[in-house]
Amino acid sequence: MRPTGPTNPVLRALVRRLREEGRKRKAKVWLELADRLSRPRRSRAEVNVSQLERYAGEGETVVVPGKVLAAGRLTKSLRVAAFRFSAPAKRKIVGAGGEALSLLQLLEENPEGKGLRIVE
Repeated sequence: MRPTGPTNPVLRALVRRLREEGRKRKAKVWLELADRLSRPRRSRAEVNVSQLERYAGEGETVVVPGKVLAAGRLTKSLRVAAFRFSAPAKRKIVGAGGEALSLLQLLEENPEGKGLRIVE
């Protein structure tokens, strides 16, 4: 029998935690992120820095349910939370005066899930 859902134990624990917090705090954003992270790897989001530049406003907090890649330029200061970052993407975000966070860090900072934008 083939496994269903993610096999990465870190990702499975993250999805479980997002679902728990979403139910406990009635925060739909965490439940939505858990569902998107439960998809197969090939269906998970891969977002380039250029997409963050295009769709996010200055100082906004953006959530990527997948991986952030480095293609493009970033001129805005953004807080970006994602499951994974490529090393050059992380450098570009920090270099533009922004912040690169893990999804767990964001969950602990903002348990209610207010003021977040999901970019896919």
